Amino acid sequence: MSGRYICADIAGNLRSLSLRCYSPMMARLTLRIDFEHGRALGPGKVRLLELVDEAGSISAAARSMEMSYRRAWLLIDAMNQTFREPVVVTRGGGAGGGGAALTAFGREVASSYRAMEREAADALAQRVTILEQALASPGDAPSTVAG
Repeated sequence: MSGRYICADIAGNLRSLSLRCYSPMMARLTLRIDFEHGRALGPGKVRLLELVDEAGSISAAARSMEMSYRRAWLLIDAMNQTFREPVVVTRGGGAGGGGAALTAFGREVASSYRAMEREAADALAQRVTILEQALASPGDAPSTVAG
């Protein structure tokens, strides 16, 4: 896999604009915001919001993430319960079909999270690099067992 790169735009889509590329060997920082009462916001929930916005559907977003509709719905419901305003609204099914839409507040949550993610990565890049350079190669780690 040497020389092969995984590229994604800031939203995590495989696209050619505003690319952020990293090799499978490169460390990356992951941001998770833990709120009180066990509530949290991290890359998976934000990606789900972005996919709902793109697809206009919870089920399509769930399929894109290889998760069940129920799991996606529960995550969205949890986010709607976390904030004072909903992040996603749904339209009932029927002859015209249902659907879901990200609210303006939901877009703000996703874009704020992505901005924080970029800021954290920029601010901590040097420290992450120091840790990455100190990593042992798989199988070359020193033994911690005396004997």
